[in-house]
Amino acid sequence: MKKAFTMIELIFVIVVIGILAAIAVPKMAATRDDAIVSKARATVGALRSAISMERQKNILKGVFTDINGSAAESLLDYGLDSNWARSGNNFTFTEPSTSNTCVFTVNNNRLEKGSCGVSGLSDL
Repeated sequence: MKKAFTMIELIFVIVVIGILAAIAVPKMAATRDDAIVSKARATVGALRSAISMERQKNILKGVFTDINGSAAESLLDYGLDSNWARSGNNFTFTEPSTSNTCVFTVNNNRLEKGSCGVSGLSDL
């Protein structure tokens, strides 16, 4: 006697896998968005820290000029990822799933938050 799966058993397995996928995929997408926003928060922290350290180095050298956006960007070891854009002294983060943006400006050697429609960055 040959042993094999029946067509009914195979269809049942395919339906169960489909149901699991329908539940898991939206949860994974939400997790990805949260990770991107967390990475943006880390980038803001890295920019603020880099600007502060560079300012302190400049003060020790006797240089009292302000740090601009291009100098601030060059201080990052890994640069900005594709969700970020810099224009002059403005750094703009665009959330991929909703296209909401959050603008940060280098002003008086500080990174200040301007308009922000990204929920995970509104408290910075």
